[in-house]
Amino acid sequence: MILPGLRVCHCLEKGGAPRWAAESPRHRIRGSARLAGVGLLITLLSAFGCCAQAPGLSMAEGNTLVSVDYEIFGKVQGVFFRKYTQAESKKLGLVGWVQNTDWGTVQGQLQGPVSKVRHMQEWLQTRGSPKSHIDRASFDNEKVISKLDYSDFQIVK
Repeated sequence: MILPGLRVCHCLEKGGAPRWAAESPRHRIRGSARLAGVGLLITLLSAFGCCAQAPGLSMAEGNTLVSVDYEIFGKVQGVFFRKYTQAESKKLGLVGWVQNTDWGTVQGQLQGPVSKVRHMQEWLQTRGSPKSHIDRASFDNEKVISKLDYSDFQIVK
């Protein structure tokens, strides 16, 4: 899938790593704005299953690595929500942590390939543990990372 205004870099023809390059002679994007746009584009393309890689980023299962913080609101304490979250995360090969808060929510951090993180976000928003009732989920501080900060997924007490 190629979006309008984008082309695959010529390095693909020579067997190099895939990269995406913006082609727009009329619209020049400067320094940090261009880098931010590239990061967003990589995340978007990876979410759609396209192969995109930025130089220097570690890749896992062909996807960009991302980190995202989350907080889940509703009846999520005393219903094994953390245990089910840990099990689902491990099943998907994600790392991070989960904990109860003093205000009755569950919070944590997910890290892994963007497609797996998206799957887990959907699970956190709609499924959870069998006896939980999720009112809403909040996801913040999403960023592309070069390597995982954790080696597994932990329940924090």
